[in-house]
Amino acid sequence: MAVKIIPKEQQGYGAFNGGEIVENKPIGFPQDHSSVRPYSNLFYWAHAKAMTDSTIGLHPHQGFEICSFVLKGEIRHYDTKLKEWRPLKAGDVQIIRAGNGISHSEFLAKDGEIFQIWFDPDLTKTLDKPASYDDYKSADFPVKTENGATLKTLAGAGSPFTMDTPGVEIFQIEMENGSYSLPAEKGKIYSAYVIEGEALLNGEDAKESDFVQITEAAKIEFQTLSGAKVFVIASPENPGYRTYGQLRRAG
Repeated sequence: MAVKIIPKEQQGYGAFNGGEIVENKPIGFPQDHSSVRPYSNLFYWAHAKAMTDSTIGLHPHQGFEICSFVLKGEIRHYDTKLKEWRPLKAGDVQIIRAGNGISHSEFLAKDGEIFQIWFDPDLTKTLDKPASYDDYKSADFPVKTENGATLKTLAGAGSPFTMDTPGVEIFQIEMENGSYSLPAEKGKIYSAYVIEGEALLNGEDAKESDFVQITEAAKIEFQTLSGAKVFVIASPENPGYRTYGQLRRAG
């Protein structure tokens, strides 16, 4: 088993609209200076915060599956397929399957926070597909409570969330004071971000905004004495196709 912790200081940084929206990026673009490059079928991961109401103007995407997870506050989404603004609140999730092309715009209300995560679904297939969009309300996702911890399944068994990217499960674990054990699958890498608080992940201390990678584990043990909220993505170590990140490094 291996546990690697990447603190906020080693993550990338970005901003929009003159600092109206600021981001730290566990997985960023080369210019973001993150110590972590794309791996598995994870291409990009940003934690964005709105310092004031701010809109990111219409811009294009292709191929990738772009997911936004609303952590706090409110956002709104517009794209060239919907041709309308869609509101989302804390706990809601959206996915843009960018396919052969789509443009979208994003509004974040003051103090709003999101994760925006790009998944690589095998661009050799998705670049020929029409783009599509879905969003899901917080109440749509299954929740279970065990040992004082709450597990919300955002992608995986029982969740309505659908994506083309294979082998992905997404969870949010919230603990006031206790522990939770998440079974781990062989051949998967577990990527975690501490949204709030502090927790031990397989015995290693992770603080707020830390990014954690866990490999070769039979299970992921979460423990806290003071409360924590942790976001977890399970994805294949080997997706079974050449990702854009691999192709770019090879080129």
